[in-house]
Amino acid sequence: MAEGTFITFEGGEGAGKSLQVTRLAERLRAAGRKVVTTREPGGTEMGGRIRALLVTGDPDSLDSTAEALLNYAAREMHLRDVIRPALAEGKVVISDRFMDSTRAYQGYAGDCPLALIEALERDVVGGTKPDLTFILDIDPAEGLARTHGRGNGEDRFERFGLAFHEKLRAAFLRIAEENPQRCVVIDATRPWEQVAADIWREMEKLLDGAS
Repeated sequence: MAEGTFITFEGGEGAGKSLQVTRLAERLRAAGRKVVTTREPGGTEMGGRIRALLVTGDPDSLDSTAEALLNYAAREMHLRDVIRPALAEGKVVISDRFMDSTRAYQGYAGDCPLALIEALERDVVGGTKPDLTFILDIDPAEGLARTHGRGNGEDRFERFGLAFHEKLRAAFLRIAEENPQRCVVIDATRPWEQVAADIWREMEKLLDGAS
């Protein structure tokens, strides 16, 4: 591949994104691809500090606009230091969350002005948009039940309440509808092996088309 491939995973809490990122990376490496896995917010040392501000602590500690600005501060460094260099080397980059999460969490489900999010997306992300985005869809109540008891302290958004997470699910489905050429919705309520099989089928289509 002359250029790298950028894959993102999106969805609500408890959808199984991290597991599927790992499984897809393993299968791609077994197929001989060079793979970089990463996550947002995070991906860099400073991004990790920003992540702590966003995903831990009091749900009321930040409003949606502050969250969006923090996410984009982390994203700018993530793109500069991790994503773009790896893509330039022809690698497959797989990120657990990216720009769609900001649009969903802070825009459609939150109250950050969409004009601000769109401006940040245009100026920070620019042309470095995913080639393929998997949106793992799950009933919010089931997803939140899956996250119960994780004990990692990163539960700020989980404590926003069911009504918020129902809006969040609708937001991701809206993003998929608005971007059918890029987004694939995957039913994440099934066993992880079935979810992984669907993801691999879509990945093969993309790789075959890029060959």
